[in-house]
Amino acid sequence: MNRQPLILIVDDIPANLKVLRDVLEPEGYSILGASSGKAALRTAKGVLPDLILLDVLMPGMDGFEVCRRLKEDETTRHIPVIFVTMRDDKEGILEGFRVGGVDYITKPYETEEVLLRVKTHIEIKLLRDKLEERNRELEKRAAELEQANRRLQQEIARRREAEVARDRAEEAFQRVDEHLTLISQREAERWGIESFIGKSKTIAGILDDVRKLQNVERTSVLIMGESGTGKELIARAIHFGGKRSKGPFIAVNCSTVPRDLAESAFFGHVRGAFTGATSSRKGYFELADGGTLFLDEIGDMPLDLQPKLLRAIETGLILPVGSTRERRVDVRILAATNQDLKAKIAEGSFREDLYFRLARFTVTIPPLREHREDIPLLAEHFLRMFASEMGIKEPAITPEALSLLERYSFPGNVRELKNIIEHALIKSGDGVIRPEHLYFITYGGISSSPAIISAGQIDGALSDLEYLRELVVKRAQKRSSGDGMSDEERILAYVEKHGSISNSECQRLLSVDLRRASYLLNKLHEYGLLKREGERRWARYRLP
Repeated sequence: MNRQPLILIVDDIPANLKVLRDVLEPEGYSILGASSGKAALRTAKGVLPDLILLDVLMPGMDGFEVCRRLKEDETTRHIPVIFVTMRDDKEGILEGFRVGGVDYITKPYETEEVLLRVKTHIEIKLLRDKLEERNRELEKRAAELEQANRRLQQEIARRREAEVARDRAEEAFQRVDEHLTLISQREAERWGIESFIGKSKTIAGILDDVRKLQNVERTSVLIMGESGTGKELIARAIHFGGKRSKGPFIAVNCSTVPRDLAESAFFGHVRGAFTGATSSRKGYFELADGGTLFLDEIGDMPLDLQPKLLRAIETGLILPVGSTRERRVDVRILAATNQDLKAKIAEGSFREDLYFRLARFTVTIPPLREHREDIPLLAEHFLRMFASEMGIKEPAITPEALSLLERYSFPGNVRELKNIIEHALIKSGDGVIRPEHLYFITYGGISSSPAIISAGQIDGALSDLEYLRELVVKRAQKRSSGDGMSDEERILAYVEKHGSISNSECQRLLSVDLRRASYLLNKLHEYGLLKREGERRWARYRLP
């Protein structure tokens, strides 16, 4: 069963930890917090998170030392580390890469930047884990085959032995190929066009283009559309429904790749190519060899890298940084943007020849407001999906609430609709979705559109804001009293002192409600930091 990606946030200031938690948890990530370097090392080794967000400036052991120790430990060196640093701290950023960090996030945080960087490195990490797992399986099968060959040498003649070994080798590789085919089929089912929701002519036209593109193997595709319209879903559908589905799908957000390391990131580097290059590494093109390279936010590609990208696409040859020998790769390019590339060409920030090479075929995804007839189907789909995840019965949505959704402009497109439905399901208390449960959000908070927001919605939104203000005050009070521990650390400290904790005790300890206490206790139980005794209201949690 697939679990949520686990992220460990390390920061000695609880308010900073909460900001990142509030950005990441709604996107489906599971979060653990640590307020010191020592706690971070202990937690990382205990639960092996998929990603670590590490503050640089901390009392005692700073972030650089924490990262060094993580990379020295065999059990934690594979965990990617993103440093959290102050803007324009160039030396700190370079030091972070020298000690083993893969990226950085600057303060103050930009929500989209945080989400895009985290998503990119989570996907790269999961892909590498998957490739390593495949390699281990192949090595295991090769070892079994070698052992079988040794037994055959003792039982039959040399010629007969060679014939049987050859036959068994062919059968083993066939089984491996069938296994990989099954994995590809599952991926195709997950990301296939059947997963798209909508019956409008707009969606039907896009899916017809996707089917045609699945039948061609090399044609580059440029996918255009506003943020949140589902450009990456289109790219994945093209890949997993086509001839390259057995190969890797590598997604790269061009806006999150550090400019100084962009060439190495795309084309790889050899050992000693630059300071900190302690080993050779493959770039995105080599990782995508035999499959698809998806270049999201292609409009943010550095101008000086664009001619090298163009040459790699046209010739299929790449030159790793520090190497004198080119390498051949077989990669299909799918690109996406929410920018006007023709305008960027006119202003000189994007090459015209690269644009025409990428846009061999274009797919334009309109904003949700231009195919409103799909909103009811999408809303029902998200209600069904979230209800299943929460283990509750799918609730109904009133005609009045549905009417509000159909009249809303959705600046965040399908992604925003998904967030609104999730929020409404929680606010409704597992009941019927009504207008007062809909919480329309823009970049600045509550939508200002009077035609959309009702009095009940405003009251609900204000109560949420009051709760957040109270939480900030409580965090500030705890900080001033010297209590800088995260919620998880406070729970573990309580259990160490008292021997166990119940849900009601957790609520009193943290001043949180039943749902939040259950979430924290279940999370600590899921990752093996606490063991549960009993069920439901009688459950108690102890150290393992």
